[in-house]
Amino acid sequence: MESKIIQIGAEAVILKKGKIIIKRRVPKSYRLSELDGKIRKLRTKSESKLLEKASKIIPVPKILKVNEIKKEIILEFINGKKISKHLDEFNLEKQKEICKSIGISIAKLHDENIIHGDLTTSNIIYVGEKLADKRNREKSLTINLSSGWEGGNKRASASQNFKVFFIDFGLGFISRKIEDKAVDLHLLKEALEAKHFKNWKVLFNSVISGYKFSKNSGKILAQLEKVEQRGRYKEKY
Repeated sequence: MESKIIQIGAEAVILKKGKIIIKRRVPKSYRLSELDGKIRKLRTKSESKLLEKASKIIPVPKILKVNEIKKEIILEFINGKKISKHLDEFNLEKQKEICKSIGISIAKLHDENIIHGDLTTSNIIYVGEKLADKRNREKSLTINLSSGWEGGNKRASASQNFKVFFIDFGLGFISRKIEDKAVDLHLLKEALEAKHFKNWKVLFNSVISGYKFSKNSGKILAQLEKVEQRGRYKEKY
């Protein structure tokens, strides 16, 4: 079966082959060959570790194989709808529900000090009822939109009939810094405003309502305001 290129990014080429995705980091001609190989190998290894860690707390594609020689990660193909293209197709209440779920997942990542680094709606996939039910049978990753999750003083108890999968952790890293977590949220806010401008304020409020389950949400949301103030200052001058 032939592989098909579905995306070409600055760092990698994404190929689809049947029910798998191949993320292959491409060589950079402006770097020394030996250095380039080491950098691509390191970033491939780093991303796979982040995905493994994230997979224990939120829905992400399963890693099928990591090939450090070819600098590629082979992942399962998630048969869903990319949020950036399809969020506006749902009614507003459904959009808010999806965004609250996104906020809960971001909170889970941040509580484990995982920074996505490229948190846009292009890197989140909505999976509807049938596949979500199948994945629930394979592994319990249930979310209760009216409560939190197992951890701290909060506990999850009920499930929902869809999932949101986070993809592309290529720019991700581990950090305990409040600033890094606030910037992650800021990126998503900008993406909502750019791609879903009609209801972006309501939708981001829904993200925040889910994110408030994070144990450090107060500090992070306060820092988010400072990040936005810096942005407004730059735009003014």
